[in-house]
This record gives sequence, C-alpha cells and structure tokens, in this order.
Amino acid sequence: MKKTLVSALTTALVVGAASTTFAAANPFSDVPADHWAYDAVSQLAADGVIEGYGDTTFRGNQNITRYEMAQMIAKAMAKTDVSAADKALIDKLAAEFSDELNNLGVRVSNLERNADMVKWNGKAEYTYYSHRDKDANTKTNDDQLLFRLEPSAEVNSHWHVNARLDASTDLAKDRDDVHSEHGKDSYQDTDVTLKRVWAQGNYGNFQVKLGKFAQIDDDSIFDTSFSGAEVKFGNKVTFTAGAGRQNMDNDSDFTQKFKVGEKTANYQYAGLGYGDGKFVGGVDYHHLNSDTFNYAVKGNNKANVEDNANIWLAKAAYRFDKTNALNGFYANNTSADDFDKAWSAQYSYKGAEAENKGTWGAWAAYRYLGQNTDLFSTFDVILAGQKGWEVGANYAPFKNIVATLRYGNGKDLRTDNDIENLFGRVEVFF
Repeated sequence: MKKTLVSALTTALVVGAASTTFAAANPFSDVPADHWAYDAVSQLAADGVIEGYGDTTFRGNQNITRYEMAQMIAKAMAKTDVSAADKALIDKLAAEFSDELNNLGVRVSNLERNADMVKWNGKAEYTYYSHRDKDANTKTNDDQLLFRLEPSAEVNSHWHVNARLDASTDLAKDRDDVHSEHGKDSYQDTDVTLKRVWAQGNYGNFQVKLGKFAQIDDDSIFDTSFSGAEVKFGNKVTFTAGAGRQNMDNDSDFTQKFKVGEKTANYQYAGLGYGDGKFVGGVDYHHLNSDTFNYAVKGNNKANVEDNANIWLAKAAYRFDKTNALNGFYANNTSADDFDKAWSAQYSYKGAEAENKGTWGAWAAYRYLGQNTDLFSTFDVILAGQKGWEVGANYAPFKNIVATLRYGNGKDLRTDNDIENLFGRVEVFF
C-alpha cells in the first residue's frame, strides 16, 4: 500500500534534519563529480523524483559527500509513484550507497514505522446487473452501491492485524433495507458490517492467520470468509491447512444466494500449491459438517438431506507472456448425487491495472457451476446452478478507476431454461 502522507512528511523531515545535524562531522568520503551516480541523480531530478539540495538545485559540477548522496537516494526511495526506468535507477543507486543508507535508515525507518502503524485501503463501487430467464420470461434488474474500508495495523515486525468493513445500499429503491430482499434475488445491508478481521504472523516460509478471513479457493467456489485458524508452509511449493466454523445461517452469503438456511458448519480444509514464474496450480480439499445440507436433485423440486460436504478441487493458471493467459479449475462434491461438479476455463488478454490509466483487458470463458459444489460462487454472469459462456472487458479510464462489463449466456442446470445475464461495475480505489 502507498505510504501515507504523514509517513512521507516524516521521512522528509528526518532526512532534512539529519543533513543539518551531521554535515559538519560527516565521516564519509567525497563523491567525485565524474562519478556515474551524478548522472543518475540528475536524471531523477529532471524527472521530478528528487529535488537535490534544499534549495531545489542539483550541483552537478561539484563534489558532494556520500552521505549527502544517500540523503537524496533516501528521498527517492520514499516515493512510490515513479516510472519503471526511475525505479531501476533508484535500485542501482541504493545498491551502490547501501552502507550509507543503512546508517541513515536506522533513524528514518524507526520514525517512519511509528508514524505509519495503521494503513488504509478502500474503494467505492457501483454495480448494475440484470438476470434473465428467457423461457420463463422473467427478469430481475438491480443497481447497488458499496463502500469498503480495509485497515491494516502493524503489531510488530512479524504480526499485523487486518480487517474489512463494508457498507452497501440499494440505489434502485434508495432506502434503508437491512437484511431484506433487493430486486428479488439479492440481499444487502446498509449497516456497516465487519466482514473480516484477523491477525497474521509471517515468519519466513511460515504464515499463520487467526480470526475471520478468506479461505483458499476464494477465487472460485468459496468467495466468502470463515472464522478459525490457518497455517501455511513453503515458498514455491506450499501446504495450507485451516479449521473453524463456516456461517451458513439466515444472514450468511450461502443463504442469500441459495434461499436455503443451513446450520453453521464445522469446517476444515487443506491444499497443496505450486507457483514458479508463468505457472501456478494446486489441489485442495474442503470438508463441511452441518446438521443439514439440502442438496438439489435433478427432475424435481425436492432435496436430499445430507450432513456433509466433501469437495475436491484442482486448479491451474499459465501466463504465456504479458498479454495472454489461461486459467481454470475443476471441483467435485462427493457427498452430492446431482449438480455435484463445477468447472471453469478462461482465456484472458491483458487486463486493466488500476494504477495505470488507459490499460485494459478482455476475456472469454465457459463455466459449469453445479450448485451443490459451487457453494459460494465468485462469478457474476454465469451463476451457481447455471452453465454457459461469459465474455467481458475492463478498462482504466483514469488512475485508480476501473470499469468492468460482463455478458453471460447459457442454461439453468435444474430447469434447462435459457438464461442471459448482464453485469457492469465501476470501482474507485483509494
């Protein structure tokens, strides 16, 4: 996350104070005027990354001390909104003056850390959707507004506390509507809701999470959160395991999507993952135990009552180059008789980057999302209980603003009716 304004000002003040305090007794040798670092710092000054001396000039024809050079580099390192070319220059300078930066960094980083203990991310999000059953001649439209805050607080060098707070409202009705139905097939809560809160400890190749957070496979069939603990080991090859409780009660994501109230489930999962350059993949297992799972059955409106869900999932993604990529997954709930499989295959071209104005992307996918396996679907136009094609595109018209459009066309798995869904979203990040 970007450094806060307080942090940036603190860094600048400390560096400036260090110049005044230590210049008279500077222990470092001079940097000759023909040293390559002069050209590098001159380029950064020309690009507006650093300002040279306090009077905003850069005295390229004079010798300066390595300590003064380190001060300029420290200022450049404190900035995040720089080009790739300038970032490369900064890295090269930092390597050359690493000893001086380490000496200076003790004073800078300690004050900076104290001034920047809590960081905030967030976004405002507008969403429109239209869900259509063409054979039944029914249509549901809605537009919604979400405001999200994601604070992160540093506890010490290993531990952080993270959270997510969401507030949403239904623009179509423009009214307070807590835990009630919007547009006939969506639920929202205009209260501020604590969606996630967890403590996370990082120790080299070992990570632990405690609290309420997103589990593995939140990019496919578990786009929700659960309460419990998770441990993760490894680097390129990873092992992840978690256990806790999954909310499936009347106010849960599960009930809001499937209109079936389940009891809160005991929940365990484990997975092996691999990532190295262009390829990432994994194999995962999820087990949920509740008093009742009401599994849909083909050909009628009845349901099979079952106490368990046992879901296996395999996934993979491959990036051919900077513009072309494939990803997909396959999942099976061995406890269900019907609609027990979910899978997706997607080709992506480029992709909008919020921080880079003018970037864009497009994709095409085919998805089969059996509702007895895709319990907490992340997809927007081919929904749980449906199959079909999706095409979409996104675009960043301005920095930190992304617009997304999706179109889905396919079948309802239970009724075999033709469906057509539309989705649009604008996200403003801060």
